[in-house]
Amino acid sequence: MSSKFSIVRLTTAGEHFEILVHPDPALEFKFGRKIDISQVIAVDEVYSDANKGLRVPTEKLTRVFKTDNFLQIAETILRKGDLNLTTDQRRRLVEEKRKQIVANISRNYVDPRSGLPHPPLRIEQAMAEVRISIDPFKDAGEQTKAVVDELRGILPLKSERIKMLVKVPAQYASQSFGALKGVGDIVKEDWGGDGGLTVVIEIPAGVHSTLLDRLGALSKGTAQASVIR
Repeated sequence: MSSKFSIVRLTTAGEHFEILVHPDPALEFKFGRKIDISQVIAVDEVYSDANKGLRVPTEKLTRVFKTDNFLQIAETILRKGDLNLTTDQRRRLVEEKRKQIVANISRNYVDPRSGLPHPPLRIEQAMAEVRISIDPFKDAGEQTKAVVDELRGILPLKSERIKMLVKVPAQYASQSFGALKGVGDIVKEDWGGDGGLTVVIEIPAGVHSTLLDRLGALSKGTAQASVIR
């Protein structure tokens, strides 16, 4: 088999099926991006073992997939099967997920001793120390809690949310409101007769400083923000 191709494997109805695909288009397809199946398929054959070149008889394909249309069969295998990632693809995906997980931890957890989020570098070092395993396909949010549980043995972490009262003058209210919605849950909002905005928002404690900086920049320092109980 050419090293330019990847294998997608599917076991269903007690049978094993494999197809050869172009690595990057196949990965895009698996992530739900719109791409024609014909651009993904490298060889118009279904195998029981692609490395040995063992083809699946047409009658078996028809029995299992209820069609003899190759592209329909290949699309089913690609959607439901497991894509064998290239070394470079796995490295890139794992690194992207790692960054997302680190950002999630920094955003949603604080050091209970200081009440401040751990720097991303410290989180990355702790993940390396405990040898965290990252699933390149699993959602970063789903993996974050498991990672936090593993890190707690060497890194104190506390999930904490705070409420803030924010007041923004009318000329900066609209863009500031957009920024606020992007970082937390709006508990209460009040648009004054002059167009000014007053908001009570609940946010992860880890984004407190970032939000203050963002509001300051958007409102040219005129916004008021304070933590409330």
